[in-house]
Amino acid sequence: MSVIAPGRNIVLFGMMGAGKTEVGHVVATRLGRPFWDTDDIVERETGMTVARIFAERGERAFRRHEAEAVRHVAALRGRVVAVGGGAVLDPENTTALRSAGDLVWLDAGPAELAERVGDHAGDRPLLAGAGDAAGRSERLRRLAEQRAQVYAAAADHRIDTSGHSPARVASEIIAWARTRPGLLARDEREDGPA
Repeated sequence: MSVIAPGRNIVLFGMMGAGKTEVGHVVATRLGRPFWDTDDIVERETGMTVARIFAERGERAFRRHEAEAVRHVAALRGRVVAVGGGAVLDPENTTALRSAGDLVWLDAGPAELAERVGDHAGDRPLLAGAGDAAGRSERLRRLAEQRAQVYAAAADHRIDTSGHSPARVASEIIAWARTRPGLLARDEREDGPA
């Protein structure tokens, strides 16, 4: 699909395991938009995984790289963008993302987040040392509680992804996006079902 006058970016954020990457791919495919993930940008630019950056350079170094990736995607339009769960904790990142997009908070309960993260918990630096599923769930509950107010303030729309497939969540995002002036290009608003 050729988009002559691209709409604003659709930016997905939320806790790890909320489905940002999977849902983002589905939304991007349905709209014919490029999908960008700021964690992927950081990994490509540094040549290191996010987990390795945290381990070797610390969270502050990762957040600097993440802020650069956010500025990069905020300079573009017509994308579906997934940002890490901590990106919107920095007000400058939120301002940059809002300058070219609308922000959708993908939410889910801590037990479901822990289940989704599952065997990949070792790749999640903020879950290091959390132990089994119950420990991961408790760590995620505390983290979500700490972030809830900031997430609510950053969100233009919130979707509870609990028990829903990426396809269903993507449909809800696209249906919502069609109600937002300037978010979608004209051909995106008129094409088929969400």
